[in-house]
Amino acid sequence: VWLPAPPPPIIPACKEGWTLFQSPEEGWQLYTSAQAPDGKCICTAVIPAQSTCSRDGRSRELRQLMGKVQNVSQSMEVLELRTYRDLQYVRSMETLMRSLDARLRAADGSLSAKSFQELKDRMSELLPLSSVLEQYKADTRTIVRLREEVRNLSSSLAAIQEEMGAYGYEDLQRRVMALEARLHACAQKLGCGKLTGVSNPITVRAMGSRFGSWMTDTMAPSADSRVWYMDGYYKGRRVLEFRTLGDFIKGQNFIQHLLPQPWAGTGHVVYNGSLFYNKYQSNVVVKYHFRSRSVLVQRSLPGAGYNNTFPYSWGGFSDMDFMVDESGLWAVYTTNQNAGNIVVSRLDPHTLEVVRSWDTGYPKRSAGEAFMICGVLYVTNSHLAGAKVYFAYFTNTSSYEYTDVPFHNQYSHISMLDYNPRERALYTWNNGHQVLYNVTLFHVISTAGDP
Repeated sequence: VWLPAPPPPIIPACKEGWTLFQSPEEGWQLYTSAQAPDGKCICTAVIPAQSTCSRDGRSRELRQLMGKVQNVSQSMEVLELRTYRDLQYVRSMETLMRSLDARLRAADGSLSAKSFQELKDRMSELLPLSSVLEQYKADTRTIVRLREEVRNLSSSLAAIQEEMGAYGYEDLQRRVMALEARLHACAQKLGCGKLTGVSNPITVRAMGSRFGSWMTDTMAPSADSRVWYMDGYYKGRRVLEFRTLGDFIKGQNFIQHLLPQPWAGTGHVVYNGSLFYNKYQSNVVVKYHFRSRSVLVQRSLPGAGYNNTFPYSWGGFSDMDFMVDESGLWAVYTTNQNAGNIVVSRLDPHTLEVVRSWDTGYPKRSAGEAFMICGVLYVTNSHLAGAKVYFAYFTNTSSYEYTDVPFHNQYSHISMLDYNPRERALYTWNNGHQVLYNVTLFHVISTAGDP
Protein backbone atom coordinates (compact mmCIF):
# COMPACT_ATOMS: atom_id res chain seq x y z
CA VAL A 1 0.00 0.00 0.00
CA TRP A 2 1.54 3.31 -1.04
CA LEU A 3 1.11 6.51 0.90
CA PRO A 4 1.62 9.59 -1.32
CA ALA A 5 1.83 13.14 0.01
CA PRO A 6 -0.22 15.11 0.95
CA PRO A 7 -1.69 12.84 3.69
CA PRO A 8 -3.17 9.71 2.13
CA PRO A 9 -6.81 8.66 2.15
CA ILE A 10 -5.89 4.97 2.46
CA ILE A 11 -3.65 3.46 5.10
CA PRO A 12 -2.73 -0.22 5.44
CA ALA A 13 -4.18 -2.01 8.42
CA CYS A 14 -3.62 -5.27 10.22
CA LYS A 15 -6.89 -6.97 10.94
CA GLU A 16 -10.21 -7.17 9.12
CA GLY A 17 -12.92 -5.27 10.97
CA TRP A 18 -10.57 -3.87 13.61
CA THR A 19 -11.58 -0.30 14.52
CA LEU A 20 -8.53 1.88 15.01
CA PHE A 21 -10.36 5.01 16.11
CA GLN A 22 -14.02 5.81 16.11
CA SER A 23 -16.05 8.85 17.07
CA PRO A 24 -19.49 8.44 15.49
CA GLU A 25 -20.95 11.34 17.44
CA GLU A 26 -18.38 13.60 15.79
CA GLY A 27 -19.03 12.26 12.29
CA TRP A 28 -15.71 10.62 11.40
CA GLN A 29 -13.76 7.45 12.05
CA LEU A 30 -10.75 5.37 11.06
CA TYR A 31 -11.39 1.70 10.39
CA THR A 32 -10.37 -1.31 8.34
CA SER A 33 -12.68 -2.03 5.48
CA ALA A 34 -11.30 -4.67 3.11
CA GLN A 35 -8.58 -7.18 2.49
CA ALA A 36 -6.39 -6.86 -0.59
CA PRO A 37 -5.76 -9.91 -2.84
CA ASP A 38 -2.17 -10.15 -1.61
CA GLY A 39 -3.34 -10.54 1.98
CA LYS A 40 -2.76 -7.00 3.20
CA CYS A 41 -5.66 -5.36 5.00
CA ILE A 42 -6.76 -1.90 3.99
CA CYS A 43 -7.57 0.78 6.57
CA THR A 44 -9.81 3.56 5.37
CA ALA A 45 -9.92 6.98 6.99
CA VAL A 46 -13.34 8.59 6.81
CA ILE A 47 -12.52 12.21 7.54
CA PRO A 48 -15.17 14.85 6.81
CA ALA A 49 -13.77 18.30 6.14
CA GLN A 50 -15.08 21.27 8.11
CA SER A 51 -17.03 22.32 5.04
CA THR A 52 -18.98 19.03 5.14
CA CYS A 53 -20.14 19.27 8.74
CA SER A 54 -23.70 19.49 7.39
CA ARG A 55 -23.60 15.71 6.98
CA ASP A 56 -24.11 14.98 10.66
CA GLY A 57 -27.49 13.95 12.09
CA ARG A 58 -28.16 17.16 13.93
CA SER A 59 -27.66 19.23 10.80
CA ARG A 60 -29.92 16.95 8.77
CA GLU A 61 -32.64 17.30 11.42
CA LEU A 62 -32.23 21.06 11.43
CA ARG A 63 -32.52 21.16 7.65
CA GLN A 64 -35.73 19.12 7.85
CA LEU A 65 -37.10 21.50 10.45
CA MET A 66 -36.18 24.47 8.30
CA GLY A 67 -38.07 22.86 5.42
CA LYS A 68 -41.13 22.45 7.61
CA VAL A 69 -40.88 26.05 8.79
CA GLN A 70 -40.73 27.15 5.16
CA ASN A 71 -43.83 25.10 4.33
CA VAL A 72 -45.72 26.59 7.28
CA SER A 73 -44.63 30.07 6.23
CA GLN A 74 -45.86 29.53 2.67
CA SER A 75 -49.18 28.14 3.94
CA MET A 76 -49.62 31.17 6.18
CA GLU A 77 -48.97 33.51 3.24
CA VAL A 78 -51.59 31.75 1.09
CA LEU A 79 -54.04 31.78 3.98
CA GLU A 80 -53.43 35.48 4.60
CA LEU A 81 -54.08 36.39 0.95
CA ARG A 82 -57.23 34.29 0.75
CA THR A 83 -58.56 35.61 4.05
CA TYR A 84 -58.03 39.21 2.99
CA ARG A 85 -59.87 38.59 -0.29
CA ASP A 86 -62.78 36.81 1.42
CA LEU A 87 -63.01 39.46 4.13
CA GLN A 88 -63.48 42.15 1.52
CA TYR A 89 -66.28 40.06 -0.03
CA VAL A 90 -68.03 39.49 3.32
CA ARG A 91 -67.92 43.20 4.07
CA SER A 92 -69.60 44.00 0.75
CA MET A 93 -72.26 41.34 1.49
CA GLU A 94 -72.90 42.89 4.88
CA THR A 95 -74.33 46.02 3.24
CA LEU A 96 -76.54 43.90 0.96
CA MET A 97 -77.90 41.84 3.87
CA ARG A 98 -78.77 44.95 5.84
CA SER A 99 -80.69 46.29 2.83
CA LEU A 100 -82.58 43.02 2.52
CA ASP A 101 -83.39 43.00 6.20
CA ALA A 102 -84.83 46.51 5.97
CA ARG A 103 -86.96 45.60 2.90
CA LEU A 104 -88.34 42.48 4.59
CA ARG A 105 -89.27 44.41 7.73
CA ALA A 106 -91.07 47.08 5.66
CA ALA A 107 -93.04 44.51 3.63
CA ASP A 108 -95.25 43.59 6.62
CA GLY A 109 -96.06 40.17 5.14
CA SER A 110 -97.14 41.40 1.68
CA LEU A 111 -94.92 41.80 -1.39
CA SER A 112 -95.69 43.00 -4.85
CA ALA A 113 -94.48 41.02 -7.83
CA LYS A 114 -91.92 43.69 -8.54
CA SER A 115 -90.64 43.72 -4.97
CA PHE A 116 -90.49 39.94 -4.92
CA GLN A 117 -88.35 39.89 -8.08
CA GLU A 118 -86.01 42.50 -6.63
CA LEU A 119 -85.56 40.39 -3.46
CA LYS A 120 -84.95 37.31 -5.58
CA ASP A 121 -82.24 39.11 -7.53
CA ARG A 122 -80.63 40.31 -4.33
CA MET A 123 -80.73 36.81 -2.84
CA SER A 124 -78.93 35.44 -5.90
CA GLU A 125 -76.07 37.82 -5.10
CA LEU A 126 -75.73 36.13 -1.73
CA LEU A 127 -75.33 32.62 -3.14
CA PRO A 128 -71.48 32.76 -3.28
CA LEU A 129 -71.44 33.60 0.40
CA SER A 130 -72.15 29.96 1.22
CA SER A 131 -68.92 28.75 -0.42
CA VAL A 132 -66.96 31.56 1.22
CA LEU A 133 -68.20 30.48 4.63
CA GLU A 134 -67.27 26.89 3.83
CA GLN A 135 -63.79 28.10 2.93
CA TYR A 136 -63.64 29.87 6.28
CA LYS A 137 -64.39 26.56 7.98
CA ALA A 138 -61.59 24.87 6.02
CA ASP A 139 -59.22 27.73 6.84
CA THR A 140 -60.07 27.32 10.49
CA ARG A 141 -59.02 23.67 10.28
CA THR A 142 -55.83 24.75 8.49
CA ILE A 143 -55.06 27.19 11.28
CA VAL A 144 -55.51 24.42 13.86
CA ARG A 145 -53.15 22.16 11.86
CA LEU A 146 -50.55 24.90 11.45
CA ARG A 147 -50.73 25.67 15.15
CA GLU A 148 -50.01 22.00 15.90
CA GLU A 149 -47.09 21.98 13.45
CA VAL A 150 -45.63 25.08 15.06
CA ARG A 151 -45.97 23.44 18.47
CA ASN A 152 -44.15 20.33 17.21
CA LEU A 153 -41.44 22.45 15.62
CA SER A 154 -40.94 24.32 18.86
CA SER A 155 -40.57 21.06 20.75
CA SER A 156 -38.04 19.71 18.24
CA LEU A 157 -36.01 22.90 18.29
CA ALA A 158 -36.09 22.91 22.08
CA ALA A 159 -34.75 19.33 22.13
CA ILE A 160 -31.92 20.25 19.75
CA GLN A 161 -31.16 23.37 21.74
CA GLU A 162 -31.03 21.32 24.93
CA GLU A 163 -28.52 18.98 23.27
CA MET A 164 -26.41 21.56 21.46
CA GLY A 165 -27.25 24.81 23.15
CA ALA A 166 -24.49 24.42 25.71
CA TYR A 167 -22.00 24.96 22.92
CA GLY A 168 -21.78 28.43 21.42
CA TYR A 169 -20.04 29.02 18.12
CA GLU A 170 -16.62 29.44 19.72
CA ASP A 171 -17.07 26.29 21.82
CA LEU A 172 -18.11 24.31 18.77
CA GLN A 173 -15.13 25.71 16.86
CA ARG A 174 -12.80 24.61 19.67
CA ARG A 175 -14.36 21.15 19.64
CA VAL A 176 -13.81 20.89 15.88
CA MET A 177 -10.18 21.99 16.23
CA ALA A 178 -9.62 19.50 19.05
CA LEU A 179 -11.08 16.72 16.92
CA GLU A 180 -8.89 17.75 13.99
CA ALA A 181 -5.83 17.63 16.25
CA ARG A 182 -6.77 14.14 17.51
CA LEU A 183 -7.36 12.93 13.98
CA HIS A 184 -4.16 14.54 12.72
CA ALA A 185 -2.13 12.84 15.45
CA CYS A 186 -3.78 9.49 14.75
CA ALA A 187 -3.34 9.76 10.99
CA GLN A 188 0.29 10.80 11.40
CA LYS A 189 1.02 7.81 13.61
CA LEU A 190 -0.65 5.44 11.19
CA GLY A 191 0.92 7.20 8.21
CA CYS A 192 4.55 6.67 9.22
CA GLY A 193 6.45 4.40 6.91
CA LYS A 194 9.59 3.69 4.97
CA LEU A 195 10.66 6.10 2.24
CA THR A 196 10.34 4.42 -1.15
CA GLY A 197 10.10 7.30 -3.58
CA VAL A 198 10.66 11.01 -4.17
CA SER A 199 8.61 12.88 -6.77
CA ASN A 200 9.83 15.16 -9.50
CA PRO A 201 10.80 18.62 -8.26
CA ILE A 202 8.30 21.46 -8.03
CA THR A 203 10.02 24.82 -8.36
CA VAL A 204 8.20 27.35 -6.20
CA ARG A 205 10.43 30.36 -6.75
CA ALA A 206 13.92 31.47 -7.80
CA MET A 207 15.11 33.97 -5.20
CA GLY A 208 18.28 34.80 -3.33
CA SER A 209 21.86 33.55 -3.47
CA ARG A 210 23.21 30.09 -4.13
CA PHE A 211 22.80 29.05 -0.48
CA GLY A 212 19.92 29.52 1.97
CA SER A 213 16.87 27.96 3.57
CA TRP A 214 13.11 28.35 3.51
CA MET A 215 10.42 26.57 5.51
CA THR A 216 6.94 26.51 7.01
CA ASP A 217 5.98 25.70 10.60
CA THR A 218 5.67 21.93 10.96
CA MET A 219 3.28 22.32 13.92
CA ALA A 220 1.05 25.10 12.61
CA PRO A 221 -2.66 24.44 11.92
CA SER A 222 -3.67 23.96 8.29
CA ALA A 223 -4.97 27.54 8.06
CA ASP A 224 -1.49 28.91 8.87
CA SER A 225 0.56 28.87 5.66
CA ARG A 226 3.30 31.34 6.59
CA VAL A 227 6.68 30.92 4.93
CA TRP A 228 10.06 31.87 6.43
CA TYR A 229 13.02 32.77 4.22
CA MET A 230 16.70 33.01 5.25
CA ASP A 231 19.22 33.87 2.53
CA GLY A 232 22.88 32.91 2.93
CA TYR A 233 24.74 30.40 5.10
CA TYR A 234 26.71 32.43 7.64
CA LYS A 235 26.54 35.65 9.68
CA GLY A 236 22.95 36.31 8.55
CA ARG A 237 20.39 37.84 10.91
CA ARG A 238 17.47 38.81 8.67
CA VAL A 239 14.48 36.43 8.51
CA LEU A 240 11.57 37.27 6.21
CA GLU A 241 8.12 36.01 7.20
CA PHE A 242 5.60 35.84 4.35
CA ARG A 243 1.90 35.63 5.17
CA THR A 244 1.16 32.79 2.72
CA LEU A 245 2.91 30.63 0.14
CA GLY A 246 1.22 32.71 -2.55
CA ASP A 247 2.70 35.86 -1.04
CA PHE A 248 6.12 34.21 -0.97
CA ILE A 249 5.84 33.36 -4.66
CA LYS A 250 4.87 36.97 -5.46
CA GLY A 251 7.34 38.50 -3.00
CA GLN A 252 4.68 40.49 -1.14
CA ASN A 253 3.05 40.81 2.32
CA PHE A 254 6.05 40.00 4.50
CA ILE A 255 7.56 41.24 7.73
CA GLN A 256 11.19 41.15 8.83
CA HIS A 257 12.70 39.61 11.96
CA LEU A 258 16.22 40.67 12.96
CA LEU A 259 17.82 37.92 15.02
CA PRO A 260 19.82 39.06 18.06
CA GLN A 261 22.62 36.60 17.12
CA PRO A 262 23.73 35.61 13.59
CA TRP A 263 23.25 32.12 12.22
CA ALA A 264 25.61 29.54 10.75
CA GLY A 265 24.72 27.03 8.03
CA THR A 266 21.30 26.38 6.51
CA GLY A 267 19.98 23.71 8.87
CA HIS A 268 17.35 25.90 10.53
CA VAL A 269 13.81 24.76 11.30
CA VAL A 270 10.58 26.45 12.43
CA TYR A 271 8.72 24.41 15.03
CA ASN A 272 5.62 25.50 16.95
CA GLY A 273 6.15 29.21 16.41
CA SER A 274 9.90 29.29 17.09
CA LEU A 275 13.04 29.23 14.95
CA PHE A 276 15.78 26.79 15.95
CA TYR A 277 19.22 27.61 14.56
CA ASN A 278 22.98 27.33 15.15
CA LYS A 279 24.62 30.48 16.51
CA TYR A 280 27.51 31.59 14.30
CA GLN A 281 31.01 30.39 15.35
CA SER A 282 29.66 28.24 18.20
CA ASN A 283 27.92 24.95 18.95
CA VAL A 284 25.06 26.85 20.60
CA VAL A 285 21.45 26.05 19.67
CA VAL A 286 19.19 29.13 19.74
CA LYS A 287 15.40 29.07 20.09
CA TYR A 288 13.95 32.34 18.81
CA HIS A 289 10.23 33.00 19.30
CA PHE A 290 8.68 34.92 16.39
CA ARG A 291 5.66 36.40 18.17
CA SER A 292 7.60 37.85 21.10
CA ARG A 293 10.67 38.54 18.93
CA SER A 294 12.91 37.20 21.65
CA VAL A 295 15.27 34.30 22.42
CA LEU A 296 13.46 31.88 24.72
CA VAL A 297 16.42 29.60 25.39
CA GLN A 298 19.90 28.80 24.06
CA ARG A 299 22.17 25.90 24.94
CA SER A 300 25.44 24.35 23.79
CA LEU A 301 25.22 20.98 22.09
CA PRO A 302 27.85 18.93 23.98
CA GLY A 303 30.87 18.12 21.84
CA ALA A 304 29.26 19.22 18.58
CA GLY A 305 31.65 20.44 15.90
CA TYR A 306 31.14 23.89 14.39
CA ASN A 307 32.70 26.47 12.08
CA ASN A 308 33.16 24.01 9.18
CA THR A 309 34.74 21.31 11.35
CA PHE A 310 32.26 18.61 10.31
CA PRO A 311 30.04 20.04 7.54
CA TYR A 312 28.16 18.25 4.80
CA SER A 313 30.05 17.69 1.56
CA TRP A 314 29.16 21.15 0.25
CA GLY A 315 30.66 22.97 3.29
CA GLY A 316 28.84 26.19 4.14
CA PHE A 317 29.14 25.94 7.97
CA SER A 318 26.63 23.09 7.81
CA ASP A 319 28.03 21.40 10.95
CA MET A 320 24.68 21.41 12.75
CA ASP A 321 21.37 20.54 11.08
CA PHE A 322 18.03 20.77 12.91
CA MET A 323 15.02 18.75 11.80
CA VAL A 324 11.43 18.01 12.76
CA ASP A 325 9.49 14.86 11.93
CA GLU A 326 6.33 13.18 13.24
CA SER A 327 7.95 12.51 16.62
CA GLY A 328 9.57 15.87 17.38
CA LEU A 329 12.77 17.92 17.20
CA TRP A 330 16.14 16.48 16.17
CA ALA A 331 19.74 17.66 15.76
CA VAL A 332 22.18 16.09 13.30
CA TYR A 333 25.85 16.86 13.86
CA THR A 334 29.24 15.26 14.55
CA THR A 335 31.70 15.16 17.45
CA ASN A 336 35.39 14.35 17.70
CA GLN A 337 34.47 11.45 19.94
CA ASN A 338 32.41 9.96 17.08
CA ALA A 339 35.31 10.33 14.64
CA GLY A 340 33.35 12.50 12.22
CA ASN A 341 30.41 10.14 11.94
CA ILE A 342 26.87 11.53 11.95
CA VAL A 343 25.25 11.76 15.38
CA VAL A 344 21.46 11.99 15.68
CA SER A 345 20.08 13.51 18.90
CA ARG A 346 16.50 13.92 20.02
CA LEU A 347 16.11 17.38 21.63
CA ASP A 348 13.61 18.65 24.16
CA PRO A 349 12.06 21.62 22.30
CA HIS A 350 11.50 23.55 25.55
CA THR A 351 14.92 23.20 27.18
CA LEU A 352 17.06 22.13 24.17
CA GLU A 353 18.52 19.35 26.30
CA VAL A 354 19.56 16.14 24.58
CA VAL A 355 17.04 13.40 25.31
CA ARG A 356 18.92 10.60 23.55
CA SER A 357 21.66 10.23 20.93
CA TRP A 358 22.60 7.66 18.26
CA ASP A 359 25.91 7.20 16.42
CA THR A 360 24.97 6.28 12.85
CA GLY A 361 28.48 5.31 11.72
CA TYR A 362 28.09 7.32 8.49
CA PRO A 363 30.80 9.95 7.82
CA LYS A 364 29.20 13.37 7.68
CA ARG A 365 31.63 14.82 5.14
CA SER A 366 30.47 12.10 2.70
CA ALA A 367 26.84 13.16 3.04
CA GLY A 368 25.28 15.69 0.70
CA GLU A 369 22.31 16.44 2.98
CA ALA A 370 20.03 14.59 5.41
CA PHE A 371 16.44 14.61 6.68
CA MET A 372 14.28 12.77 9.23
CA ILE A 373 11.00 10.93 8.52
CA CYS A 374 9.25 8.93 11.25
CA GLY A 375 12.39 8.59 13.37
CA VAL A 376 14.52 7.46 10.42
CA LEU A 377 17.50 9.53 9.25
CA TYR A 378 17.85 9.52 5.45
CA VAL A 379 21.19 10.64 3.97
CA THR A 380 21.97 11.61 0.38
CA ASN A 381 25.29 10.63 -1.15
CA SER A 382 25.85 13.99 -2.81
CA HIS A 383 24.61 17.56 -3.08
CA LEU A 384 25.29 17.63 -6.84
CA ALA A 385 23.56 16.21 -9.91
CA GLY A 386 22.93 12.46 -9.74
CA ALA A 387 22.34 12.51 -6.00
CA LYS A 388 20.13 9.86 -4.39
CA VAL A 389 19.00 8.82 -0.91
CA TYR A 390 21.76 6.37 -0.13
CA PHE A 391 21.64 5.58 3.59
CA ALA A 392 18.95 5.16 6.26
CA TYR A 393 19.41 4.94 10.02
CA PHE A 394 16.49 3.62 12.15
CA THR A 395 16.50 5.14 15.64
CA ASN A 396 13.84 2.73 16.92
CA THR A 397 16.12 -0.28 16.33
CA SER A 398 19.54 1.47 16.25
CA SER A 399 20.18 -0.16 12.88
CA TYR A 400 20.92 1.03 9.36
CA GLU A 401 20.67 -0.01 5.74
CA TYR A 402 21.85 1.26 2.39
CA THR A 403 19.10 2.47 0.10
CA ASP A 404 18.73 3.50 -3.52
CA VAL A 405 16.03 6.17 -3.82
CA PRO A 406 16.84 8.53 -6.70
CA PHE A 407 15.57 12.07 -6.99
CA HIS A 408 16.03 14.71 -9.65
CA ASN A 409 18.54 17.38 -8.56
CA GLN A 410 17.30 19.86 -11.14
CA TYR A 411 19.61 22.79 -10.40
CA SER A 412 22.66 20.69 -9.44
CA HIS A 413 23.52 22.18 -6.03
CA ILE A 414 21.39 21.43 -2.94
CA SER A 415 22.36 23.38 0.18
CA MET A 416 19.26 22.66 2.28
CA LEU A 417 16.99 19.61 2.43
CA ASP A 418 14.29 19.24 5.11
CA TYR A 419 11.16 17.14 5.57
CA ASN A 420 7.89 18.74 6.64
CA PRO A 421 5.63 16.13 8.33
CA ARG A 422 2.54 18.35 8.10
CA GLU A 423 2.74 18.45 4.32
CA ARG A 424 4.63 15.19 3.68
CA ALA A 425 7.05 17.13 1.49
CA LEU A 426 10.78 17.84 1.20
CA TYR A 427 11.78 21.51 1.19
CA THR A 428 15.02 22.24 -0.66
CA TRP A 429 17.18 25.22 -1.55
CA ASN A 430 18.77 24.31 -4.87
CA ASN A 431 21.22 26.81 -6.35
CA GLY A 432 19.03 29.84 -5.58
CA HIS A 433 15.75 28.02 -6.29
CA GLN A 434 13.16 27.10 -3.66
CA VAL A 435 11.94 23.61 -4.57
CA LEU A 436 9.46 21.05 -3.18
CA TYR A 437 9.41 17.25 -3.51
CA ASN A 438 6.56 14.97 -2.47
CA VAL A 439 7.50 11.66 -0.86
CA THR A 440 6.05 8.16 -1.00
CA LEU A 441 6.04 6.06 2.15
CA PHE A 442 5.35 2.35 2.55
CA HIS A 443 3.79 1.19 5.78
CA VAL A 444 2.99 -2.30 7.07
CA ILE A 445 1.24 -2.76 10.41
CA SER A 446 1.81 -6.02 12.25
CA THR A 447 -1.04 -8.35 13.14
CA ALA A 448 -0.75 -7.16 16.73
CA GLY A 449 -1.67 -3.69 15.56
CA ASP A 450 1.63 -2.03 16.43
CA PRO A 451 3.18 0.03 13.61
